[in-house]
Order: sequence, then C-alpha cells, then structure tokens
Amino acid sequence: MRRKEFIYKAGLIAAGAAISPLHSLAKNSDRLVILHTNDWHSHIEPFPLSDKKYPGLGGAAKRAALISKIRAKHKNVLLLDSGDIFQGTPYFNSYGGELEFKLMSEMGYDFATLGNHDFDAGLDGFAKQLPHASFKFLCANYDFSNTILDGKIDPYSIIKKGKFKIGVFGIGIELEGLVPKDLYGEVKYQNPIERANETAMTLKNQGCNLIVCLSHLGYEYKGKKVSDKVLAKLSSNIDLILGGHTHTFLSCPQGVMNQNGKEIFINQTGWAGINLGRIDYEANSLKAPSVLGYNYTKIS
Repeated sequence: MRRKEFIYKAGLIAAGAAISPLHSLAKNSDRLVILHTNDWHSHIEPFPLSDKKYPGLGGAAKRAALISKIRAKHKNVLLLDSGDIFQGTPYFNSYGGELEFKLMSEMGYDFATLGNHDFDAGLDGFAKQLPHASFKFLCANYDFSNTILDGKIDPYSIIKKGKFKIGVFGIGIELEGLVPKDLYGEVKYQNPIERANETAMTLKNQGCNLIVCLSHLGYEYKGKKVSDKVLAKLSSNIDLILGGHTHTFLSCPQGVMNQNGKEIFINQTGWAGINLGRIDYEANSLKAPSVLGYNYTKIS
C-alpha cells in the first residue's frame, strides 16, 4: 500500500475509539486485527482525574473491556506488548509483577518482549512471575544461556489466525549501562540488526506471510544508537515493527523504506497504558497481506 493511501485510511478511523469504518473494508474472515501496547509500567489503575496531563486515562480494566469489545466483532485478533511491563507504581513494588502478568493473561495477550525495566526484579524475580503469564515472551537478541531463563524465552513464535500465518519475534535494547549488571547477570546482548534479519529470514522460510517485530530499542535517537527507524532501514522481510522504550506517541504508523525498497511500518503507543494501538491487515490474492488501516484509541 502506498504511504498516502495508508495515511488516508488511517485518518478515517483515527478519531476517538471508533472502529466501525474498518468494518466495511474486508470480510471478518479475511481480516487480521493486531492490538498492541508498550511501556505500561504497572499502571493498573487510571490516572487520577486531578492529573494535569492524563486525567482519568488508562487503567487495566478499561483496556480489558475495549479488547473484549473488539474481539466480539472480529474473529482474528492478535494482542501484543513491546516491553516495560514492570516498574512505575506501588503495585510492582508490592507484588513484583505478579498482578501485571495475571491481568495480561486475563486480557488474552499472545506475545510480549522484554523491556529494560522488566529486569528490575532481577532474573530470579522475572522467572518467579513467569508461571502467572499464559502468554509467551520472545527475544531474539538476548542469549539467556547459563541463566535461570534459559529455555523459557523463545526468539520467535508462529501463530495462525484464519488465512494469516504470522511470525512474531522480539528485539531488546542493550542492557549494559542501562540496567545494573547484577540484575541481568549473564544475559548476553547480540547485534539487534543481525539477529532481527536472521530471525525474519527464518520466519519467511517457514512460510509466514506477515512478520512482526516487537522491539524495545526505542523509536529514534539523535546519535548513532540503534533504534526502530535504523532497524527498519536495514531490515529485510519484516513487515511491522511495534516499538517501545522511548514512550513515543505516534499519531499513526510511520512508513520507512527497508534495504530492499519496500515500505514497512513502525508504531508505538506512548506509555502507561493510555492508548491501545490497532492495525488491521487484509488477506488478498497476493502473498503478503495488505494494510487496511489504523485505530489509535485513548483508554478513557
């Protein structure tokens, strides 16, 4: 889809919580609805009404209700998170992440990746909470060998939703200098560009017609630090990057040309569970599904 056409369709559905304009664009069986969050940082409850910036916004209960409403209308729904689930409110300090994982499990998340703050309770603390997560954690560029998480975090996963065969993988930010060494221990950071392209190629070779990267690299930086925009430009076979870390509020997904001259999209929903991102894909006669449009919903 050409960028102008995508932005036009995005504009049709970006206002408020309206999702009905998408309904006429494809049959239910031919549509994939990708819902996504990032950096919700243990914000279980909405911001107080007295908050000057986000009065009454967010909250896990309202997010769950919105997700349920969308699932009632659409058959093929994929729910994803791009990391930094932990840390930010006393709920994390009191329960160490148990509540966050239980709530995400109740909402029916399919996959998530790890953010830097998900190491704040150490590897032992993260491993302790994993039994409360019914969803899978994915990360392709952290080597967990010789740690308690060895064999518990997959690099990627493949899921089928109707006519869609979707490959999902995670990419994490460099932990050195960002997270105390004693919290991440022997986890080895690997080149995110190389590992992303290797993983995307693996997924392509296994017949995936849509490849999604859950990234916690950050949207963009002034220097040479690896970001989602850098990854997109140097990538092959990735169709969609759902980012985190920089708490970037994007009004619609940003198109970037990859190294093969194909436009792929990056999105990020800010932070604190204020927004639920949504991107719809349509199955068609082509090998790769095409983008139908985008919905950016404030949880209020």
